Amino acid sequence: MKFIKGFTFGWDSRRGDFLKEEAKVSLRLMQERTASDTVIIAISALQETAHTTEVDYWGEHMVSDQELIGMIDYAKTLELRVILKPTVNCKDGTWRAHINFFDLDVPCEPKWSDWFKSYMAYQKHYANIAEQTGCEMLIVGCEMVQTERRAEEWRALIRDVKDVYHGLVSYNTDKYQEGQVRFWDAVDVISSSGYYPTGEWEQELDRIEKVVKAYDKPFFFAEAGCPSRTGSSQIPNDWGHVGDVNLEEQACFYEDMFLTAGKRDFVMGFGLWDWNTLLHTLDEAKKHDGYGVYGKPAERVIFDYYNKK
Repeated sequence: MKFIKGFTFGWDSRRGDFLKEEAKVSLRLMQERTASDTVIIAISALQETAHTTEVDYWGEHMVSDQELIGMIDYAKTLELRVILKPTVNCKDGTWRAHINFFDLDVPCEPKWSDWFKSYMAYQKHYANIAEQTGCEMLIVGCEMVQTERRAEEWRALIRDVKDVYHGLVSYNTDKYQEGQVRFWDAVDVISSSGYYPTGEWEQELDRIEKVVKAYDKPFFFAEAGCPSRTGSSQIPNDWGHVGDVNLEEQACFYEDMFLTAGKRDFVMGFGLWDWNTLLHTLDEAKKHDGYGVYGKPAERVIFDYYNKK
């Protein structure tokens, strides 16, 4: 697998956003300003709660199939590799890692079998789009920690997805969970979310490397990033952390991550989190405390690293 110099794009999108000219401008700027060669287009279906079984991927919270295909086609004109990442969130705000049901199907209670049936339909829908548009990879789930113990259902899902999609298939586990997933044998590429505190990357990479080598699969960080807030480099996964705007701390996070991960041959790239579909202005960058790097010092750190790879 070729090294992935990637950025996540589209997570903040709703119906119609990919049709806006600003979205195409944003994607082009992502490529130019970060030296990315890959875009991970992330979209999010919704279910009511962590304990309901219907996955809604047809509402206004989703970009339409037509506009998604159009954005993938546009990315191809920029000579970007495209990874499609359909995942799911809960309408009530519960993090998807807590989607969970009784281990045994119980009458009158929501069931794993019903949830996987609905989630399978969702994944196969986008697997068909990934096949049609020639996406280089499909990521069939993200940080769904409580579901991961259902290894046989995940293996079945991945088999069914591969019936319609013939590119690389990955699953994106959460930080610290790399050694807990039991269905890595079913995927082509192992991936995880690299939200590790500044100063702790060496020990975490030591741990991850053992997992990856045991399965003899390619590995990359399908997510990694840090908000530009004081204190965020120690809890980079916490988007709700309250702190003052701190552009330098964000840049230092990236420097530390690239310095340590760059020494490890098993790390085959990044899908950094994340590049907004509709950007803030450059003038607003110095007041922007989110994960975005547009117009911030971290943007130059990323460009320099990707440009040398």
